[in-house]
Amino acid sequence: MKRIPAITALVLSFIAAATIGKIAGADLRLYSQAQEKQQPQFKLVEFHMALLKRGPKWAATGMPKSLQSEHIAHVMSLLDSGKAIIAGPLGDDSDVAGIYVLRAKSAEEARVWADNDPAVKAGYFIAEMHPWWSEDVMKKPALPIKLTTFYLAFLTRGGKWTPEKTPATEELQKAHLANIKRLAEMKKLVVAGPFGDDGELRGIFVFQVASLDEARALAATDPAVQAGRLAVDIHPWLVPEGVLP
Repeated sequence: MKRIPAITALVLSFIAAATIGKIAGADLRLYSQAQEKQQPQFKLVEFHMALLKRGPKWAATGMPKSLQSEHIAHVMSLLDSGKAIIAGPLGDDSDVAGIYVLRAKSAEEARVWADNDPAVKAGYFIAEMHPWWSEDVMKKPALPIKLTTFYLAFLTRGGKWTPEKTPATEELQKAHLANIKRLAEMKKLVVAGPFGDDGELRGIFVFQVASLDEARALAATDPAVQAGRLAVDIHPWLVPEGVLP
């Protein structure tokens, strides 16, 4: 039996969350269980994503070097302990300066870990927390850590997003799935997953490509983006080598 690419099972749950409507908590678990019956080699795990946004103390010059060193030490401690499965800065001048993906028992525990970041305590960052579902495919980074660039796309509700499930949205979803499967088989899309809190942020794509322009071009092939149900915001993301599949 031919093995379906790992990301295919992951994006099935992502698409449901991103294009149909509310899938959070128990609803997403039920959807995941249904997928596991069909493809038992895959399992979705709830992680907690901390978006580190620039806080009130942030200035054009950024944070002091001493505080930056403390922040980096905190990041390293989270990675070394396994509390963070991936962490890294965005490589542009976005409101989001960096991202943690945390393996915590609860949202409260994840919040404590993020808020213990010295840069958060000092007001240079604000940690915006979201439950996030993904297949558990991240690997522990090799030492010494070297950063490499991927491209992270935030998928948000587009101007034509609606929560209703109709024959038209069902057809759009099928086309959406087919395109994601195509990108995964091209080995351009390496990780994806839905947010579990039914907000404006629907999920993420992570592209392994040569440039931001290439990532934008690939994201633009998504039928849900073309139809205006989803909008895409793409950023370079510097992450430790060897972590992403």
